[in-house]
Amino acid sequence: MIGILALISRREWRRYGLLAGLAMLPAACHAPAPSLVGVKPGNPGEYVIGPGDELNVFVYRTPELSAIVPVRPDGLITTPLAPDVRAAGRTPTQLAHALEARLRQYVKEPNVTVMVERPVGPPERDIRVIGEVEQPLEIPYRKGMTVLDAMIAAKGLTRFAAGNRALIVRQEPGGPKTFTVRLGDLLKDGDLSQNVAMMPGDTIFVPQAWF
Repeated sequence: MIGILALISRREWRRYGLLAGLAMLPAACHAPAPSLVGVKPGNPGEYVIGPGDELNVFVYRTPELSAIVPVRPDGLITTPLAPDVRAAGRTPTQLAHALEARLRQYVKEPNVTVMVERPVGPPERDIRVIGEVEQPLEIPYRKGMTVLDAMIAAKGLTRFAAGNRALIVRQEPGGPKTFTVRLGDLLKDGDLSQNVAMMPGDTIFVPQAWF
């Protein structure tokens, strides 16, 4: 746990809402946690737009109203004839319907499609990798993401890592739950059974080896 404190300040823990889940880790290190191997991944739901995302707004048969726009820090976007429309917190489908409603006063039966070109998304959906990894990080969740994807982004384990005692802290409706994942077997031995699916908001924690 000392290694984590050196990497992430308590202020950052509060900011990212990790304290509740990571408070379980000392107990989890002594009591066996369930594995995610063989567990069918849940439904992460449709992507939720967040500030910083870049959106492709396409208006069928009306190219002059189509645009590629960023989601501003206030969560709004501006497209031709539709200024200051709330995008953050909506799915692409919900935003498309909102734009259609705004454009009906100018276009007969507008048909809008919203595509996320460069996702950032809400921070509560981010994947976080902390502990004994080469590059602790926070990355946006994307559909189909696995633990191997996250570890490649984190540039693997440090020489002091206890990879086979790694944990995934997952936010679930009843509260955070902790699961084991044998990262040593995955990264060093190629055991793809450990390449479990990630879910939005997961945190991977890699403890230090005992010497």
